[in-house]
Amino acid sequence: MASAGSNTTDGKPGADLDWQTPDWPAPDNIGARVTGRTGGVSLPPYDSFNLGTHVGDVAATVARNRRALRRALPGLHRLQWLNQVHGTRVVSVAAGSQGLRRRQADAACLSQPGDGVAVLTADCLPVLLCSHDGRVAAAAHAGWRGLLNGVLENTVRATQYPGTDLMAWLGPAIGPCCFEVGAEVRSAFMAAGTSSAGAMAAAFKPVAGSHDSRGQNKSMMDIYAAARQRLQMLGVTAIYGGDQCTVCSASRFFSYRRDGVTGRMASLIYLKDG
Repeated sequence: MASAGSNTTDGKPGADLDWQTPDWPAPDNIGARVTGRTGGVSLPPYDSFNLGTHVGDVAATVARNRRALRRALPGLHRLQWLNQVHGTRVVSVAAGSQGLRRRQADAACLSQPGDGVAVLTADCLPVLLCSHDGRVAAAAHAGWRGLLNGVLENTVRATQYPGTDLMAWLGPAIGPCCFEVGAEVRSAFMAAGTSSAGAMAAAFKPVAGSHDSRGQNKSMMDIYAAARQRLQMLGVTAIYGGDQCTVCSASRFFSYRRDGVTGRMASLIYLKDG
């Protein structure tokens, strides 16, 4: 379980920021946080620390929340935001001092102190990675489509480190208690051939009496288990987190499946400067 924290800024956005620090043995120069839904200035249904610019919230309000996040993270100078499309593209954050524009991708890697990357979620799985030596870090947005099509494989490859030299933390996502999927999703993962059939089958539990339009059984998917299988096949065995459910924790997490119109949380990782 990740640890919780707060930041005080005397009534400004971020004054009651509820966030988590991943519980993993990352090197001291690695910073990582996951925001919750409180401590910002967004109004319902985005209340209150919404960081997504694409969900219908007031742009100026989201900007205030993002500035509060930056103020709360000393040692972070540049933060790469992504235009996520449920794909598998991974970008690398180039070293330098030039400001970072938002880029279309679902994952990013970085290696310069002071740089960070954030992924936005509200049920999809955020995955943070770093090398054991603390020289490289990455974050990936892994909904089931991106997970199936290889976003984690592409992210590990982009670090230019073998999987055995990396560790991963699985952030808050929809849990196996709430993630009902159709037979086509299970079939696609089983046919992907990226892990043993038996191991991947364990990530899907049939739902008795629940069928899709073709009469096939639906399943409850454990996206955490599916991600672990993919990471382990890449040689990443130091895997942490993966024990939360965004749908069940309405007071703490945004959830698209639960609420429809809602905000987005940020899972971010950075290399501390100094």
